[in-house]
Amino acid sequence: MPNAVIADTSCLILLTKINELHLLPAVYTSAYTSPEIAKEFGRQLPDWLNIQSVGDKELLQKLIVLLDIGEASAIALSYEIKDSILVLDDLMARRVAQNMKVPFTGTFGVILKAKQCNVVSSVKPILEKVRTTDFYFSESIYETVLKAAGEW
Repeated sequence: MPNAVIADTSCLILLTKINELHLLPAVYTSAYTSPEIAKEFGRQLPDWLNIQSVGDKELLQKLIVLLDIGEASAIALSYEIKDSILVLDDLMARRVAQNMKVPFTGTFGVILKAKQCNVVSSVKPILEKVRTTDFYFSESIYETVLKAAGEW
């Protein structure tokens, strides 16, 4: 299991909206994001979230051609933070990460991992809170997460 997590903007926004941002440091030893993502997020970030700039500007520029700056910086950062996993919800960003063989999960993956690590007793109430937001997910994703959590 990766010890570090790199959070993209959508993850930070969604977990903040449902008051579950604390799941990131509860499940992973350390949590990171980039200054670009911090800017997109637009709010004060918690002290436990490390903000780290991408060192490889050439890689970042190549990724910006395909993705927005936040997702590009998250993927580029994953090459610099060893033993890490990205949290990406955007389909195109996931495809790029997959092609680059970068380990990733989604926000629902973080929620599921929280159950597996006994941080939460059930994912269903958290998913129900997500339903109250404007975050789109299909019924089949909902069912898949509940089945993976043993709650279906």
